[in-house]
Amino acid sequence: MNWESLDWEVLDRLRETFLTDAKSAGPYWHTLTDLECYDLTYGERIGWKWDAVLRELRQRGWAPPLCHREPANGGCGNPVSRIASPSGEAGRLAMTGSDTDSPPPTAGDRWSALTPTRSERIEVNPLHPKSDILDWGCGSGVAGRRVTEFFSAHHFSRLVVHDHSALAMDYAEHTARKQFPGLTVERASVRDLRGDAPIGVLVVSHVLNELDDTARAELGELIARAQTVLWVEPGTHEVSRALVGWRQQWRSAFEVVAPCTHQAACGLLAPENARHWCHHFASPPPEIFADSNWVRFGQRAGIDLRALPYSFLVLARKTGEAADGAHRASLQEETDTGASRILGDPRIYKGYAKIFNCSAAGVEELTLQQRVDRALFKSLKRARGPLLYRWTREGAQITGAEPLFASVESPAADDEAHPDSGTA
Repeated sequence: MNWESLDWEVLDRLRETFLTDAKSAGPYWHTLTDLECYDLTYGERIGWKWDAVLRELRQRGWAPPLCHREPANGGCGNPVSRIASPSGEAGRLAMTGSDTDSPPPTAGDRWSALTPTRSERIEVNPLHPKSDILDWGCGSGVAGRRVTEFFSAHHFSRLVVHDHSALAMDYAEHTARKQFPGLTVERASVRDLRGDAPIGVLVVSHVLNELDDTARAELGELIARAQTVLWVEPGTHEVSRALVGWRQQWRSAFEVVAPCTHQAACGLLAPENARHWCHHFASPPPEIFADSNWVRFGQRAGIDLRALPYSFLVLARKTGEAADGAHRASLQEETDTGASRILGDPRIYKGYAKIFNCSAAGVEELTLQQRVDRALFKSLKRARGPLLYRWTREGAQITGAEPLFASVESPAADDEAHPDSGTA
């Protein structure tokens, strides 16, 4: 499928389906052409959201523990997994493992680690069992393919796809096999969905607004078996807050890797914060703004190409003492390092900016006066995530900041703030 063979009427029909914002009574894929058209356009935009999430995980120095079978101690074990330079020099610990018997690093440890460069790569002990990936609610399979490609297909034993549409599974399976010829790609079996074997990496993407009670229960059963959960959803108020509910439900069994900077209860759950939601913005490839095909797609679909709002959740199963409820409080204290995250976009006004800030202490609105830190003020006008900082403050006034990650400037075409939209 390419832009020349794209069926625009198929996209129009799919767009109308998506706009109903209701649980689908059945699969909305009628033909393989539907999936091909979707994958080239809407699916690619979802892929850009996944790209943003995966890049952030690399900045955090995190990758899923690559284990397929659960060891006797009930955890994933300690694979030798490091970020290293191409020259082979040992880098810092980047995953949950170690080459010693020392416990895996906590979320707090990772904040003091260096950020890997583009020239760095992940090295994994080849003797350690490989992990499997289950892409649940796969659609065209874009999420599972993005995750597999990012962490490298040879680190995984297989990619398993599942969807309520048999046609979608056909497309996802065929496309992944073509992209990763050396990887086993297959549909989920009853054993995959109903068994009790651990799932290495559970991938979930853009499903929350379609789940009924039965599907939610099935997803919960899969999370209960997962070692790692990578989950991306639209950046709408309703869906994002629903995802916060899943975080709350599972945070006793899992470490919250991202988007949070802490392990405490989410501050958005406070009644006074009901109108707020946890969302972020990905940057599309800048070249699409000069691409007539993408411009036409944006106009026809009624989409602002600059707007890629998303919400996400990354969970890693706790092992050893961290899984014991008696140690949860100390774990939360350990990971409360003063790190904060800006939710949504900074709101820029003449002479000052307002941000909605999330930290272990809760969520709150903070203000930065331009005269206090002109360089920071300028960076907030065009920065793209992840927007993580340690603030110096006097009450709700920001007096200084330490960026935890290097910010990425938005594309040149993005001269205005992104609208807080959930458009796919």
